[in-house]
Amino acid sequence: QVGFEDYGPDCDSMRITAFLDIPGQDNLTPLARLEKYAFSDNIFNRQIIARGLLDVFRDFSNNEEDFLTVMEIVVRLSEDAEPTVRTELMEQIPPIAIFLQESRPNFPTAFFEYLMPIVVRYLTDVNNQVRKAGQEALLILLEQDLIAQSDIENKVCPILLDLSAPDSDDEYKVEAVNIICKMASMLSRTTVEHMLLPRFCELCSDGKLFQVRKICAANFGDICNAVGQEATERLLIPKFFELCSDSVWGMRKACAECFMAVSYTTSPEVRRSKLSPLFISLISDTCRWVRQAAFQSLGPFISTFANPSSAGLYIREDGTLSIRPSMQDVNSNSCQPSNNITLMSSSTNATLSSSEQPMEIKPESSTEETSAEVNTKLSVENLNIETQEEISDCCTNPGEDVSRLSQGDRVAAGVIEVTKDSSFPGMNSRLQSAEDIFNTFLYWRPPLPDISQDLELLQFKTEKHKDSCSMPCNNCVASSEIKKVLESLQEHIDDPDVQAQVQVLSAALRAAQFDSVGDYETKKNEESSVKLQNKTISDETAVSDATCNHMEEDALSSTASQDNISDQSTTSILKNTDLEEQHKGTSVFLKKEQENNPPLEDDKSKLQDIIPQPLLDQYLSMTDPARAQTVDTEIAKHCAYSLPGVALTLGRQNWHCLKDTYETLASDVQWKVRRTLAFSIHELAVILGDQLTAADLVPIFNGFLKDLDEVRIGVLKHLYDFLKLLHADKRREYLYQLQEFVVTDNSRNWRFRYELAEQLILILELYNPNDVYDYLRHIALTLCSDKVSEVRWISFKLVVAILQKFYANNADALGLNFINELVVRFRHCSKWVGRQAFAFICQAVVEEECMPVDQFVEHLLPSLLSLASDPVPNVRVLLAKALRQTLLEKAYFKSVGNPHLEAAEETILALQSDRDQDVSFFATIKLKQGNMDNTAIGKQ
Repeated sequence: QVGFEDYGPDCDSMRITAFLDIPGQDNLTPLARLEKYAFSDNIFNRQIIARGLLDVFRDFSNNEEDFLTVMEIVVRLSEDAEPTVRTELMEQIPPIAIFLQESRPNFPTAFFEYLMPIVVRYLTDVNNQVRKAGQEALLILLEQDLIAQSDIENKVCPILLDLSAPDSDDEYKVEAVNIICKMASMLSRTTVEHMLLPRFCELCSDGKLFQVRKICAANFGDICNAVGQEATERLLIPKFFELCSDSVWGMRKACAECFMAVSYTTSPEVRRSKLSPLFISLISDTCRWVRQAAFQSLGPFISTFANPSSAGLYIREDGTLSIRPSMQDVNSNSCQPSNNITLMSSSTNATLSSSEQPMEIKPESSTEETSAEVNTKLSVENLNIETQEEISDCCTNPGEDVSRLSQGDRVAAGVIEVTKDSSFPGMNSRLQSAEDIFNTFLYWRPPLPDISQDLELLQFKTEKHKDSCSMPCNNCVASSEIKKVLESLQEHIDDPDVQAQVQVLSAALRAAQFDSVGDYETKKNEESSVKLQNKTISDETAVSDATCNHMEEDALSSTASQDNISDQSTTSILKNTDLEEQHKGTSVFLKKEQENNPPLEDDKSKLQDIIPQPLLDQYLSMTDPARAQTVDTEIAKHCAYSLPGVALTLGRQNWHCLKDTYETLASDVQWKVRRTLAFSIHELAVILGDQLTAADLVPIFNGFLKDLDEVRIGVLKHLYDFLKLLHADKRREYLYQLQEFVVTDNSRNWRFRYELAEQLILILELYNPNDVYDYLRHIALTLCSDKVSEVRWISFKLVVAILQKFYANNADALGLNFINELVVRFRHCSKWVGRQAFAFICQAVVEEECMPVDQFVEHLLPSLLSLASDPVPNVRVLLAKALRQTLLEKAYFKSVGNPHLEAAEETILALQSDRDQDVSFFATIKLKQGNMDNTAIGKQ
C-alpha cells in the first residue's frame, strides 16, 4: 500500500484525487481513502489533504451525497490539533467558496452551514498563523461579496467587537482593529457607521497600546471614506485632531500620510478652517520624520481644494482637462445686481475668448470663497499705463457687466465692476461685448455693499478734475477712485471679503502713486491717505500740467506685491469699530505699505484665494536648499511630482505663484527632479494653455531636450502630447531638433530610439507632407538601419505611416519619390535584413491600404515579387507570408481577369516548391487569424 509520505514534497504537484483513485490493497473507495488519510496519524498526510481540497470538491461536487461527505470531512479537519493543517485548510477556503458559488445552486446554504463557521472560529484561534490565515480569507470573501449581510452583522462584527474590547488581549486587539480598518471599505456605509464606527473612535483614544492608535491613524482615510462626510465631520475629525497631536511621532507621521484622504471627505469649510491649520502644525512638527511625511503629502492635500468654478478648469468624464465651464454652471448663473463690485484676477498674457460664454458663480457663504487674498502684482518694468473702463447697462447675460482696468497684456491688479452709465471721455470707443471680455480664468467674488452713490460723486469729481487738467490724468483718476472705494468699504470692514479688498486696493493705490514726481506729490499723497473723507478735487488740481503728463506715462502695475505688514497690525486696523479710527487705521496701513514695500523689479506676488496662503507658502518653500538639510534630501522631487496637481488647483490665473518654483525645479542639480518635471510637462501645458505654455514652458522644454537621457526620455514619451498644444509656427521650430533624439548618451539605450519611432508615428499628423518629407523622412530611414531589431521593426511601421501621410494629403509626387528611395535602400540592399524589411513594408502597405492599389502594383509589386529568387530563405519566408496572408486576401487580387493576379500566383507556386521547408510551408498554409501581429510574424 502506498502512502503520501512515499511521494515526499513532490506530491504537491499531483492531483489528490488521482492518488486516491490508485487501486490498493485496502480495497477502499476514493472517498473512503480520502477520509482515511484526512485523519491519518501522519501530519504530512493531513496537510496534503487540506492543500488539495479544491481538487477534491471539483471531483465530488456533482454527487450530492459525496459533496456532503466531503463537507463533513472539511469540518472535522478544521478541528485538527496541528496548526499547520488548520492553516493549509484556511488558505483553501476562499478558492473553494468561489468554485462552489460558480458550480452549485445551493451555495449560500452550504457556505453558511459549513465554511462560514470555520472562518469565524479561526479569527479567535490560539495560533497566530492560523488567525492571520483566517483574517486574509475573511477579507478575500468580503472582497468577492461571498458573505451575506446577515452573517457580517451577526457573526463577523460581534467577534471583531469582542476582540477589540478594552479588556481584550493586546495581541487580539491589534489584529482586530487592523481587520476592522481593512474591511470597512468592503461593507455598506450603514453597517460601518452603526456597528464599527463607535468602536473605531474608542480605539483612536486607546491609551494603553500605541500600536492600536497607529493602525487607526494609518487607516483613518479609509474609514472617513467609508462613513461619508457627515459622520466624518461629526465624529472622526475630533479624533483626527487627537491623533495629530499624539505624543508618539509615529502617530503624527501616519496622520500626515493619510491627510489627503481625510481632506477629500470633508466639506470646503472644514478643509479650509480646520484641516489647513492642523496640517501647518504637522509641517512644523519637531520630529523630522513627521515633517518629511507632511511635506510629501502637502501637494496632494492642496489638490483637494480644486474647484472648477474658481480655477476655470475641470476634468471631463473621459479624464481629459477642459478650460470651458460646464453648461450646467453657465445656465445656473443669474445676473448680478447693478451695484455689484467684483474683484477679479486674470492670467498673465491671457487672451479673451470670444467663443465662450461668460461664467459667473453665485455668491455663497462658504469659507471656500471667502479667502482674504486677491492676486496683485507690482511691476516696475513697464511704466506705460492704460486705463480701460468698460461700463454697460443692466446685464442680460451672466457676467455682462464688467468694468476692466487693464494694462495691455499684463495681469490686471484689480478689476472694479461698476454697472452704471459712465460719461468718461473715450469710454464708448473702448466698450466691448461680454463675449470679448469674458475669460474662463476669471472668477467672481461675492457681491459687496451698494456704493453707487459714492461712485456717482466720484464720477462727478473726476469729470470736474479732468476739465481742469490740460490732459487726461489717468493716474489721478485711478488714485481718486481707489481711495473713495476704500472709504466706502470701512462700514463693512468685518467682512473677510472686504478685508481682502482693502488690502488689494491699498496695494493698487500705492502702485499708482509710488512713481510720482517731487516731494510735493509725495506729501500730497500722504495727506490724501490720512484725510480720505476731506479730500477735494482742488487738492489734485494743484498738480502741474507737467506732473499730469508724467503721471499719464506711469504704469498701474498688474498686481501688487505681498504685504510685509504683520498680521497683528492688519487685524487691529480692520476690526476697528469706530468709523474715524477705521479711516485713520486705513491711512496708517497705506503709509506703512509705502514705507515697507519699496518697488523691486523682481517683486512678484504669491497671493491667491484658492487655497489658504500658508499652505502655498510652505509648498513654495520646498525648493529651499535648507529644506533638503532639515527635512528630506528628496523634498524637491516630491515638490516636482505634485506640481501639476497644485497648478490645476490654483488655475492658470494663479500660475505666477508657481512660475518661479517651477523654474527653480527645472534647474535643480538632481536629475531625478528634472526627470519628474519632464514626464509631466505635457500635463502642465494642458493646464496653462497655449499662451502661458509658449511663454514659460517652451524654454524649459527646450532645456530638457538637451539634458541627460534620463530626463530626455520623459519629454520624448509625451512629445506628441506637448507639440500638439503649440501653435503651428512654434511647433515647426522643433523639426530641426527632432534629429537630436537619434543620438543618445549610450548607444545601447535602444529603448530611447524605439520610443522616438513610436512618437514620430503620432507626430506625423502635426506637420504637412513637405515638412515630413524634408525632416522626418530622414529620421525614419536612419532608424530603419538601427542595430537593434526591435527598433527596426517599429521604424518600418513609421515608414508605412509616412507613405500613408503623403497619399492621404494628395502629395503623390512626394510619395513616389519616397517609394523609389525605399526600393533603392531596401530592395537592392546588400544585406538580407534590408531585403526582408522591404517585404515587410510592402505587406504593411497592403494591410493598411495607405496608397492606391494601382500605385502599389505599378511601383512596389514588381520589386516585391522579384524577391522570390533571393538566395536567403528568411527573405523568401517573409515574401511567402506577405503574399499568402495579405496580398492574395485583398478583393483587388481576387477579381477575375486581374493582370497582376497571374504573376502573384506564379510566385506563390514557385515558393510552394521551394527547397526550404519553411518557405514552402508558409507559401502553402493559409492562417485563420485575420489580424496577426506583423511584427511577430516577421521576427519568426
